[in-house]
Amino acid sequence: MQSEPNNVILFPKWKKTLEEESLYALQEKRYEEALQKLNKLLSYQVDNYEILIAKLMCLMELSRYEEAQALCEELIQHKDDNYYHYLHMYLTILFQTNQYELLMEYAGAELADKQLPELFREQFTQLYDISKKMKVDIMVEKSILLQEELTEAVESDNHSEQWRIIENLRRIHASATDTILELLVNEHIHPVIKTAIINLLKDNHVTRSVDVQKFNINLKIIPDETEDIIENTLYQQILLSLKDTELKNPTLYAVIKQILHHYFFVLYPITPPRKEMSQIVRALTFIGQEYLNIHTETKDAIVQEDTVFHYVDEIKMCETLYLSIIEE
Repeated sequence: MQSEPNNVILFPKWKKTLEEESLYALQEKRYEEALQKLNKLLSYQVDNYEILIAKLMCLMELSRYEEAQALCEELIQHKDDNYYHYLHMYLTILFQTNQYELLMEYAGAELADKQLPELFREQFTQLYDISKKMKVDIMVEKSILLQEELTEAVESDNHSEQWRIIENLRRIHASATDTILELLVNEHIHPVIKTAIINLLKDNHVTRSVDVQKFNINLKIIPDETEDIIENTLYQQILLSLKDTELKNPTLYAVIKQILHHYFFVLYPITPPRKEMSQIVRALTFIGQEYLNIHTETKDAIVQEDTVFHYVDEIKMCETLYLSIIEE
């Protein structure tokens, strides 16, 4: 609470008059007038519970929620005898300003405390439960809007917008509709977008079989049972085989690791044949060296080996596809 620079004494009679006038103005719903008088009292360090609560009520009635929230946040820092009263006001402000997640975080922490007085436990539980429902309702509404946007982005063939929308659906833990599932077998959908959709299904722990079509390969997967990219055995074995590179040239290793991740991300859930791991490693190393302008193996030597050359082309294609959607 602010204090005036001059140490003027507030005489008891004047203090009592200001208190009575401010509380009467509040009672009469003259909130601006009440707030001015309350601020005058606070400037003289008259900051008892009644004055602070009256100020909070004025700010809320005047829809000055940011100021009310800031004052509450200052008050709840000090766990004094009125802590739960201030916290209740704070939770009420959060509710009225639709800050349901923050409300649930605070209320949830207090409800876990066995020392929370029963009266406040009942109030906090009610606020928590209503906020949870409101949050779900908002998420459902947002999910419907995002899925409508996704349909438009698919129709306009806007890949970047499709990526953004699916990532937003993941962020709000939205469920994947049948319309989204159909995109996995749509040959016009970008492979990176299909990976994003599979990740959405994994987030939702989908346990039923889902059809996926990628690079003219048709397969069925159960998203919840499909391993993450970095958990893939071949992915891990490739990284393990590059340990010497990591020690000798950490920069090259970092580049190769990034290219590897992009490659697997674009292919996902398809995995290259494990028996061709050495050729894949050579192709990755060649591309990494090329990026860093290090020439330890000539392109002519690579061209002569069909399998390695095939992977150089495939990995570069996947790199282009990845970067066409995701900026790094």
